Amino acid sequence: MAASSPNLPPILSPLQLKTPLNPNSRSFLSPFFKFSPNFTPMNCRRSSVIVSSSGPKDAILSQEKQELFDRYGLDPNDFISVPVKRRRRKEREQGMGKGKGKQVVVKEDQKPPRTTHKLLQVLAGKAKRKKLLSPVGMDVRPMMEVVKGAAFDILQVAGGCPASLRPGRWLDLYSGTGSVGIEALSRGCSEPNISRIGVANAQVHFIEMDPWVVSNVLQPNLQWTGFLDSSVIHTVTVENFLERAQQFVGGDTTFDYISVTPPYMKVDYGILMKQLSDSPLVGDDAFIVVEYPLGTDMLDSCGCLMKIADRRFGRTHLAIYGPKWAMKKKG
Repeated sequence: MAASSPNLPPILSPLQLKTPLNPNSRSFLSPFFKFSPNFTPMNCRRSSVIVSSSGPKDAILSQEKQELFDRYGLDPNDFISVPVKRRRRKEREQGMGKGKGKQVVVKEDQKPPRTTHKLLQVLAGKAKRKKLLSPVGMDVRPMMEVVKGAAFDILQVAGGCPASLRPGRWLDLYSGTGSVGIEALSRGCSEPNISRIGVANAQVHFIEMDPWVVSNVLQPNLQWTGFLDSSVIHTVTVENFLERAQQFVGGDTTFDYISVTPPYMKVDYGILMKQLSDSPLVGDDAFIVVEYPLGTDMLDSCGCLMKIADRRFGRTHLAIYGPKWAMKKKG
């Protein structure tokens, strides 16, 4: 170490070293700089220096820093402070507590409880203007009332009974709220007709795979409209129901009406219509109502049934298949 200057007393540096304070000395030592033997103060070029601290005990207090800066004529902006990453901060980022091995369990975001509201209603018949429950949100997308009204108007005219629905058995696929099947019951679908064999015990079968929708929406709607005793609910997928139809409804059972209102993005219409055309559930005089989105290609026939109507309601399309004799009566 170079000799101390007789003019200035040494001070205690942040590194606990006694340092001479003669800036004109070539052997001058600074806690921040190391000068080469060729160092000349006039030719000194300012450079960035990084000051770091390793812990609370060795940290440089802001007041001491300022005194050193003033004494040596240094610019504080030339010094970059690099904080030391502490273990606790790292533990917090990893979800660990203060204690060893103590892990904080972060609860996942819980989905809000599902609720219902009354936005739908029965359009005609015995339960006309009765409000129906439907889930809040987009989990279940009921058929729009304008589409539903148009579908039943076409069915009534095509069936030869413009004032009411021709009695028969109804199969409501992807029933959801049950608004389509309930509308059919309200318009006389299940009323006995002695002129037609096997219709005296006609019922509407609802196919809905969501147990919450069945218990909180579909069943309350049937109870409220008074059609619970005339209905059968199957809590299964449509694909499973069509594959095991004999197990669910019996071997000799056919339906006079089938409504298909699936979630647009979760079904292949080509496969679905192929299943229906090959299903023994479809009678020779049956009507099939299909709601499908814009851009979907629908065939002109479904088995022995012909397309008797195809309407557009914005981005929603409605196709109705029926027997050939119904094409002469459609409006």
